[in-house]
Order: sequence, then structure tokens, then C-alpha cells
Amino acid sequence: MSAGTKAAELRGLADDELVGKLREAKEELFNLRFQAATGQLDNHGRLKLVRKDIARIYTLMRERELGIETVESA
Repeated sequence: MSAGTKAAELRGLADDELVGKLREAKEELFNLRFQAATGQLDNHGRLKLVRKDIARIYTLMRERELGIETVESA
């Protein structure tokens, strides 16, 4: 995933694509945590960005589940 994926970019994806992005982000988070535990992690800020991306994806999935429509400002 890119550094700090925007919610507007994620809103344009289909449900199965969101699940794929979520899977990729979780794998990346696992790898980053493993690197941090072994002392090989260079960019500690990346952990925070990936966690926020995961939360953003979960939020969009929940919005779709509830049928909530959000208006993006241009």
C-alpha cells in the first residue's frame, strides 16, 4: 500500500478489492512488527501509517455494511 492511502481512493474500490487491500495491509503490518522485534526496522513511522490504513479500510467496510453514504468535499 502507498504511504497514507486516502479514503477517497478506497471508496472507489469494490468490496473484494477492499478485502484484498486489507489482506495486503495486514501482511505488511505483520512483517513490520517482525522487523521491529528483530531490530531490523528502519522506518518506525510506517507502523503507524499501516495501522491507520487498516482502520480506514475497516471503517469503509462498516459504512458500506450500514449503508451510510458520505459526501466527499472536492
